[in-house]
Amino acid sequence: MGIRKHIPNTITSMNLLCGTVGVILTLHGAPDTAFYLMLGACVADFADGLSARLLGAYSDIGKELDSLSDMVSFGVLPALMLWASMDKVGAWVGVTRWITLILAVCSALRLAKFNVDERQHSDFLGVATPTSALIVGSLVYLMYHSEWKDSMAQSWWALPLVAVVLSLLVVSEIPCFGMKIQKGGGIRALLASRRRRLFFEGVIICCAMTWICGMNWSLAVLSSFTLYIIINVTAYLAGAKTKEKGPEA
Repeated sequence: MGIRKHIPNTITSMNLLCGTVGVILTLHGAPDTAFYLMLGACVADFADGLSARLLGAYSDIGKELDSLSDMVSFGVLPALMLWASMDKVGAWVGVTRWITLILAVCSALRLAKFNVDERQHSDFLGVATPTSALIVGSLVYLMYHSEWKDSMAQSWWALPLVAVVLSLLVVSEIPCFGMKIQKGGGIRALLASRRRRLFFEGVIICCAMTWICGMNWSLAVLSSFTLYIIINVTAYLAGAKTKEKGPEA
């Protein structure tokens, strides 16, 4: 296979590099700029899996490297972005800002579980860490580029609540559809799921409304992936309600 077997791992390393630089920027007071690095990590995370499937270049090292990279880019980085975005104003803010770091812990648990859970392949159980990270990253970026900054950064509960909710979602058993393009599947196969079609239609609407209203572009990212969670949670609750009701007599 030659050099082809190293291509996915090289791309995965770019994910790790983006996450590491994002952490450095966040600790130097620029969590909004770190969002660009998070987006770069997302592109690399999507591309490494796609290249591995297309080239047939799977490896145990690649699987572990992918999880380690995701832990930095989609676990540690978003938790630090929330932590760094809270101003040290008042005793409550000073204490509760540390709650945001629970997202890093739960992301690690989610990634470790994914590696050993045979039930998760094209779809997931629990919200994937990149989705959680994109919600955090876009929220932080929006804060820094809108009037939200002062109110949310000085709130003792807003950002910690975001961290707790996302932490619960990533370690939950809620079925969430994946967006991986399988070899030989194509876009048509990807859109075969009703939930996926609804999500992509929603993304188009979110982007259009953000542009029409002249809002910051990060709002389109935030609203799109919030919609993703709403779609999956709603489907899960509807399914649970149907099971509880049981078959009609």
